[in-house]
Amino acid sequence: MAQRTVTILKKLFSDTPPHLRSCLRSITYMPRPGRGGSIPVNPITGEGIPRLVTLIPGDGIGPLVTGAVEQVFEAMRAPVTFEKFEVHGDMNTIPDDVMASIKKNRVCLKGGLITPVGGGVNSLNLLLRRELDLYVSLVSCFNLPGLPSRHENVDIVVIRENTEGEYSGLEHEVVPGVVESLKVITKFCSERIAQYAFEYAHLNNRKTVTAVHKANIMKLADGLFLESCREIAKRYPNIKYNEIIVDNCCMQLVSKPEQFDVMVTPNLYGNLVANTAAGIAGGTGVMPGGNVGTEYAIFEQGASAGNVGKPKIVEKKRANPVALFLSSAMMLRHLQLPDYADRLENAVKRVIFEGKYRTKDLGGSSTTQEVADAVISALE
Repeated sequence: MAQRTVTILKKLFSDTPPHLRSCLRSITYMPRPGRGGSIPVNPITGEGIPRLVTLIPGDGIGPLVTGAVEQVFEAMRAPVTFEKFEVHGDMNTIPDDVMASIKKNRVCLKGGLITPVGGGVNSLNLLLRRELDLYVSLVSCFNLPGLPSRHENVDIVVIRENTEGEYSGLEHEVVPGVVESLKVITKFCSERIAQYAFEYAHLNNRKTVTAVHKANIMKLADGLFLESCREIAKRYPNIKYNEIIVDNCCMQLVSKPEQFDVMVTPNLYGNLVANTAAGIAGGTGVMPGGNVGTEYAIFEQGASAGNVGKPKIVEKKRANPVALFLSSAMMLRHLQLPDYADRLENAVKRVIFEGKYRTKDLGGSSTTQEVADAVISALE
């Protein structure tokens, strides 16, 4: 029975014409802000000319999983050339040559960067988002066929405001033993993230957008976020609009996640909601994500929990590359290369469905290289 199902799945993938596949919205589709999802930020100029993309392998498992992506891209003959830079989370800032490369290429693929806990070192992830105004974080949380999970029928897209809120970095010690941390919410940033969420829902035939908040307590800050979402919702009468308090949201996520569709959140809540939803649907190792603004985009593992990994995983070379494979497919769509994105996404789905090659977090014992080799073998 299982063998027959695999055969049917393979036939389904192979019988879908390439020109139709590229027209279908997929789990790795991410529209560009303000451009209707149709015009590339910096299109490929000329037939067959490779597109330059900045590559930051990062810390921990980053070099393993980005190396796997490089192998797959080479096997696909994807018209992408990587400019690779060494960046680590304990650096004080992003080196000038790295920032210049991202601004020149406009697109970056990134492994995880360690964010030191406490102390005076800033998060380089936050620095990148602010410097490049990557105001949208999008994480897709969904069931992959063949991969057991705690809940079925999960298909959630978490769209998170990425530049302000509790992550504004405005903290100071008033007097010894008393620290003040400012949460900044603006109408401008709230409206543009709400606009993106509703436009995403419209382009992907999604039915519902849910705003996550704590306006019952933070009446002015989260109240402004809600007011902005309500204003944008009026422009999309065909999309249902809901609101939910963040603590109730977390409870509902772990009990009935299938009720959620597109979720739009302020910065901190989005981080919590995306990681929770990822854990429910199959784990952080399989969830793709991207950060985009009007000019630049950075693609990385969607859920931040575990994106650097533990030393033992790195030592044994058993990091799960699936999330970054799917994030790379998202990047290929961003680069207006949908056929390559389809090939990669379908190959990953096939490997997961067949179940022979899986890393430990998915119930297997495969190495990163074995999963990469399996995906390469599954490429059409």
